[in-house]
Amino acid sequence: MIVWLCSALCLQGQTLSKGFSAETVPDSIWQFMQGRSYHPNPHVQRADLRYLRVLHYDYDGRTHQGELVCNKLIASKLLTIFHELYKARYPIQQITLADNYDGDDERQMRANNTSCFNYRIVSDTKHLSKHAYGLAIDVNPLYNPYVRYSKKDGHRIVEPATGVPYADRKKDFRYKITIDDLCYKLFIKHGFTWGGAWRSMKDYQHFEYHLK
Repeated sequence: MIVWLCSALCLQGQTLSKGFSAETVPDSIWQFMQGRSYHPNPHVQRADLRYLRVLHYDYDGRTHQGELVCNKLIASKLLTIFHELYKARYPIQQITLADNYDGDDERQMRANNTSCFNYRIVSDTKHLSKHAYGLAIDVNPLYNPYVRYSKKDGHRIVEPATGVPYADRKKDFRYKITIDDLCYKLFIKHGFTWGGAWRSMKDYQHFEYHLK
């Protein structure tokens, strides 16, 4: 059943606009996810996930219909955040399923794709990512890369590799997320933490939600 965010999810007494919805994952989407963003596992099942549709503007002011899959526990939060971003004409290049890139994180980051659920481990570790639970989202990832330093020789690693020009956060460029940014403020307001504030590494695209 589609949730249109009435009563509990109203914004200042008004329901969200047409183009914003959450529902249990449809059969067609679930089949598409198999072997891509979803793999059989003991942690996350279909019932734990929700399929969202949201509207968004790109940097050139064009409107797009986006789609993503997330954990049901943050579905209403994401709908509220994206609705606020849309009202403010905040630029997001694209929001589409990780499955369109076969769940390959590097590929979708290079395409600057904003996405949430993807059952995978954290890069260069054996630990499940918050994305594997649908509790993290990456926004405009090409322009807000993941930056860390190798423990072996100290060289800098930037993901996606094509995001190197945007690892220098002193520069000004499109789709850049900062602490003065509306995107940052909305996610923090709704209980998310930002990877750009991490100490040992920086993940400027990344917002994650920690269950209490």
